[in-house]
Amino acid sequence: MARFSPDRLALPIVQAPLAGGPSTPALAAAVSGAGGLGFLAAGYKTAGAVAEDVAAVRAATDAPFGVNLFVPPGQPADHGVVARYAATLVHEAERQGAMLGDPRHDDDDWEAKLALLHDARPAVASFTFGCPAPEAIAALQGDDVAVWVTVTTPAEARAAAHAGADALVVQGAEAGGHRGGFDDAAPAAIGLLALLQLVRAETDLTLVASGGIMTGAAVAAVLVAGAAAAQLGSALLLTPEAGTSAPHRAALAAEGETALTRAFSGRTARGIVNRFQREHDDAPSAYPEVHHLTAPLRAAARDHGDAEAINLWAGEAHRLAEAEPAAALVRRLAADARAALRAAAAE
Repeated sequence: MARFSPDRLALPIVQAPLAGGPSTPALAAAVSGAGGLGFLAAGYKTAGAVAEDVAAVRAATDAPFGVNLFVPPGQPADHGVVARYAATLVHEAERQGAMLGDPRHDDDDWEAKLALLHDARPAVASFTFGCPAPEAIAALQGDDVAVWVTVTTPAEARAAAHAGADALVVQGAEAGGHRGGFDDAAPAAIGLLALLQLVRAETDLTLVASGGIMTGAAVAAVLVAGAAAAQLGSALLLTPEAGTSAPHRAALAAEGETALTRAFSGRTARGIVNRFQREHDDAPSAYPEVHHLTAPLRAAARDHGDAEAINLWAGEAHRLAEAEPAAALVRRLAADARAALRAAAAE
């Protein structure tokens, strides 16, 4: 049996993994059940918790779905750099009534999650923050798991293709959440349309477009530009199936500007600008140490409903998000995309 490809989707829509809360089995099952491809986010979770999510999706639908892993970071961050950043967060900890977290360096349970992929055999395993070794990719493919790698530059696309990836998730600078590139010390900021053209010039691999896609017309645009499917993140954050927090939902519905920041996790990500992001715009590149450092502050702020102290990940067109059931949203956007393609062909 051939490994799963975006070309096989009934509807050309892929759910972004949405790690850190919005990802739920209900959301993945709804998107897959509608004819798109839903994803579970393994990031920040134990392998056991991911296994439970996989079981929940399979209990809800027989449709294919994917699981996304974070590729482990490199060397630990400089202790002094992290300590200096921690000192700037003391007042915030007092404000939230929380303690700073332990700025530990870890690999996000990498080996256990790889083993889970081999055991669970989802249709797709996607990877963010880097590209697995060719041996790891080949091993997953040997178990009929398709491997997709997130890329943000033509050079990353070449590397992923050389490593044996089945498909590439091409992430433009418009995308909300973490930049999925390989090197946070020099994060790329190439817009999606330009990046699709540059990556297509490098490889014939199947492409999935990601970044700022909120409407059927935008889905149609990336299909015309060479993608086999569009990956949606912010468009799904207001769906009832998403685990998006109440303050995050409220911020998404407003017209706040977005910007790139390392303030919350120590890795470059796009979010709606709030007080915390403005006050810590000089945060170091130190992932996952900063993520663990700020996690208790963010949890307390969410409990308080304080949108000014949590990460409000969102793409540049987030205000177009709608509070609609995920399956209905996926079907509507796919229908709108078909209509847009027909209209363009008739011009």
